[in-house]
Amino acid sequence: MSSNPPPSEAKTQEYEFEQMNLQVGGRIQFITHRTIKPIQHFSTLIGWAKDEYMIVKVPFENNAPIALNDGDKLTIRVFSGVNVCSFSCVVQRVFPRPLFYVHLSFPQSIQGTSLRAAMRVKVDIPAQVTSPGGTNSVFLVNLSVSGALIESAKKLSDDEAEVGLSFYLIAQPGNRQVRINPNATIRNINVVKPATGDKPEVFTYGVQFIDLDPVHYTMLQNLTYEALIADRQKIV
Repeated sequence: MSSNPPPSEAKTQEYEFEQMNLQVGGRIQFITHRTIKPIQHFSTLIGWAKDEYMIVKVPFENNAPIALNDGDKLTIRVFSGVNVCSFSCVVQRVFPRPLFYVHLSFPQSIQGTSLRAAMRVKVDIPAQVTSPGGTNSVFLVNLSVSGALIESAKKLSDDEAEVGLSFYLIAQPGNRQVRINPNATIRNINVVKPATGDKPEVFTYGVQFIDLDPVHYTMLQNLTYEALIADRQKIV
């Protein structure tokens, strides 16, 4: 069986440093190559001196900083806007306790791809749907900036009906719960028959957001990036 490229990514191309739109405090993927298999960690960008070096936090694992030495080769991956970019660099200097940051060589060549705008992320989030028939408790099974897939034990509104949706996402810093409450249009309805006869059928609804708040749009975008960084198996 042939292996097709992920639908979430397009053709790789060269990017300029400025096109990455890096933000101080932004999360980055920090990949070491000290073993046969590259090891992925997560870090935070502290800053940079253009054409000289970048400064990032030393990643922690099991409450301890990972081992880094001057000259170690790394791959850094960042997500910005609708782009995912990666570049190779070298550890220039490690600043141990109490600072725990590292100087990296400035990127010479940056490769990037564009992400599919409506990429969906697998989730399991309780939600409320308000329709002409009343308010029902449902679960969101995937999410994107443009819509969601809902699972419901009860039949909701007819196709093309507008509904109100309400659910919560966790925002940083501080693990704050933020209520997301867009209106949405039901675009498709399916009935999932259980594999065994002792379980009830489940209704699934594909909905498209109508008036998503820009702040909530950014939160959903970040949810996608976090899934790309931490677990690509969550990408639908």
